[in-house]
Formats: sequence, C-alpha cells, structure tokens
Amino acid sequence: MFYKDERLALFIDGSNLYAAAKALGFDIDYKLLRQEFMRRGKLLRAFYYTALLENDDYSPIRPLVDWLHYNGFTMVTKPAKEYTDSQGRRKVKGNMDIELTVDAMELAPRVDHIVLFSGDGDFRPLVESLQRQGVRVSVVSTIRSQPPMIADELRRQADNFIELDELRDVIGRPPREPRVEREEIAAEAK
Repeated sequence: MFYKDERLALFIDGSNLYAAAKALGFDIDYKLLRQEFMRRGKLLRAFYYTALLENDDYSPIRPLVDWLHYNGFTMVTKPAKEYTDSQGRRKVKGNMDIELTVDAMELAPRVDHIVLFSGDGDFRPLVESLQRQGVRVSVVSTIRSQPPMIADELRRQADNFIELDELRDVIGRPPREPRVEREEIAAEAK
C-alpha cells in the first residue's frame, strides 16, 4: 500500500536483488523501476549498494554502476575482498549490510516509507527500528523461487511484502540472447 503524498526512499541490495530476479528468470530495467516508485509516491532517494572488484581490468557490473550513477541513483560501493576458501576456490566477499543500515537510519526522520529490495534476514532488526521511528517499510523479494529468496522473519516484520515476480511486467525486461547466438543469427541473415 502506497500513498501519493508520502516521501519514499528505495534501498537496493544490488547482489540480493540481482540473485532474486535471476532466480525468477528476468532482468530488471532500473529506469522503469525508478519510474514505478516515482509514480507510487514522492521519491526522495534511490540507493543502490554493491561491492566492486577493483583489481579486475573489466568488471561486468561497472556499466550498470555507471548507468545508475548518471540516472538518478545514489551509488554506494566499496571494494570487494577476494580470498581463497579452504578448498582452494577463489571467493569474493563484499557485504554492504552496514552501509545500507546506516544510510536508512540517517534518512528515517525525513521519509514516510522505505522500500527495501532484499530478502536478507539480517535486515529484520533494521526494519523493526525503522518502524519504531514511524517509518513504514515494504520489502521486495520473492517466495516463488526454489528456495525462496526472502527470510521468513524479514517478511513477517515488514509492513508490506511485495513479490518481485508480480513486478516483472512493470520493471522487467526480457533476458538478452547470449552474444554468441546473436552473432550467429546475424551471420546467417547475411
């Protein structure tokens, strides 16, 4: 439930939202996402949180980060930490929970409604604290994936749960064909 005159802020846990959309089989069009929530209320801020691998020559997320930065999103990034696990596999760690939590707590006195795009149960205490300050909190994630991408305790704490799959027609774009297939199709057309 949204009210046209309420002040909104979006808090997007980038990796969590990406994983949920991928599990549902669609890509998110962030321009449409921003427009949808501007339509639902007075959008003050749209934050996007992600960790970046700084030592790679090319990061696949860099074009998205740049696009979001130039198109009205407040980008919050930090370098991801790379390590090798006990089985010798290369792993990347880049948790943005603290940054998101601090920003939400700072903005709480200036908003009526926060929309959190994450299913991470670690955010339950944040949602509870925001509610004690009089802020309504909607959480966007999915229960339609196997396994569900939202922690039950987060879903129960939120004032409103928005099923990401139900936003597919509003904020989704069809997945692109892999580049190899597009090149083969183009070659066959000649």
